Amino acid sequence: MSKKSSIKIRAKLKNGVTTVKALVRHPMETGLRKDKKTGKVIPAKFIQNLSCEVNGKKVINGQIGVAVSKNPYFSFKFEGANSGDELKLAWTDNTGKSDTTTSKIK
Repeated sequence: MSKKSSIKIRAKLKNGVTTVKALVRHPMETGLRKDKKTGKVIPAKFIQNLSCEVNGKKVINGQIGVAVSKNPYFSFKFEGANSGDELKLAWTDNTGKSDTTTSKIK
């Protein structure tokens, strides 16, 4: 049984421009906040890299930092794709965890 992806994604092509909208389930902890019950610092856990490929060709590679909210929403546009192309979105966080999902461009 495969685990449910932490990424929800939509990719739509209009007038030669593909718009990607993605919602990522991730706690995005800065490492500066304290647990209210224990008083201990909550360890840093944040997405460091977000990348997108279409048919194996990288179209975006973003470096992310701690100043991004929990469960971040990402949106970007690019040219050169076609309807039906496979889009792959992936993230990696500072603890080494990662997730990847694929979607067809509509």
